[in-house]
Amino acid sequence: MSEYSNELSGVLFRNDRKDKDTQPDYNGTCQIEGVEYFMNAWVKESKKDGRKFFSFSFKAKDTPSHVPPVIDNDISDELPF
Repeated sequence: MSEYSNELSGVLFRNDRKDKDTQPDYNGTCQIEGVEYFMNAWVKESKKDGRKFFSFSFKAKDTPSHVPPVIDNDISDELPF
């Protein structure tokens, strides 16, 4: 029996802790190209014809909260003055 792969799949659960309309209706996780993501979904309604649809957002689980500054190592030690 081969090992199960979660690649290109995920799960969503109803957000039972939703307090505001801006918070997602559903949340869960998924895996894409070996990277795990938090997944959020909102149920919306088309203004054109009233049909309901899902709007999604994804955020990598390992996204650093603070991105370190880029250090340019090509700076000359010589001062122009």
